[in-house]
Amino acid sequence: MEPSIKTTLANVTNHIADSCCQVYFKNEYEQPSGSFKLRGIGHLISKSLDKAKSENKPVRVFSSSGGNAGLAAAYAAQLLGAKCCVVLPKVSSQAVIDKLKGLDAEVIVQGEHWGQADDYLRTEVMGNLDDSVYPVYCHPFEHELIWEGHGVMIDEITTQLCPLELSRVKGVICSVGGGGLYNGIVAGLERNQTLSKVPVLAVETKQAPTFTEAISANKVVTLTKVKTLATSLASPYISEKSLRNYKVHKTHVELLDDKDALAGTIKFYDTFHLLIEPACGVAINVALDKQFLLEKAFGPLSKDDMVIVIVCGGSATSLEALNEYRKLI
Repeated sequence: MEPSIKTTLANVTNHIADSCCQVYFKNEYEQPSGSFKLRGIGHLISKSLDKAKSENKPVRVFSSSGGNAGLAAAYAAQLLGAKCCVVLPKVSSQAVIDKLKGLDAEVIVQGEHWGQADDYLRTEVMGNLDDSVYPVYCHPFEHELIWEGHGVMIDEITTQLCPLELSRVKGVICSVGGGGLYNGIVAGLERNQTLSKVPVLAVETKQAPTFTEAISANKVVTLTKVKTLATSLASPYISEKSLRNYKVHKTHVELLDDKDALAGTIKFYDTFHLLIEPACGVAINVALDKQFLLEKAFGPLSKDDMVIVIVCGGSATSLEALNEYRKLI
């Protein structure tokens, strides 16, 4: 049983003044946990539970997250009948903590950023388990099954567009933090022949430039400091798989400011009356307000060409937070 659902693919071109091309939104905020994370993490937990049955042990799910991976793990665990423990960094919102507790998860707040929370989970929490429990560790972005699950959104797109429309897809746009979504998109594109050569525009913030730094150094770089308003992008490093994908799949990485992420979040709410978080808003900002970056990444675009934005969602926000964002830009 897969906890994630099929999401809509919407043409939003009419909401963009003088758009250079057709813009479609893949609406991952529709996932029951609030973000795309349920695809990969739900897939990982589902597959792990199948394996655990053979050992006849009670399953316990463990996650660390800026919020959305934890929510995905907690939702999937509750749906599939397993207990869940989530360790969150101190920057996590109270709204996310409350939602986790509402999903019957045990919540521990520890560390300044995700990396420290994850270290605490693996060493102090999971390190003290005995053999009576079957532990399922859900890394927020680093696992083949997670990427496989995320890639299903691309599989869905191939069923939501006709062959002519698929031939007009010139690029996919996504936010990038640790690289799990990006890896899933590349996996999904490459396993679907009609989209296998479609490039990706990966957008991150200048305040959390994990992908940019890795590309520059030609190796994974761990940032010593990560302070971004797009808290769900606040991984101290990018997945090594992302760097490998960058070398073999046509990808353009763009750096925007935190304020661009806030602007995308605000405009999405003002246009569609839906809340997303800044980690998602940074990709939205490109489609709605910085279309010159589309042609920078994908080349000249005609009015019939299509780009698809992964609206990854996110629950680390509120109307109160949105009003604070308005004051900052």
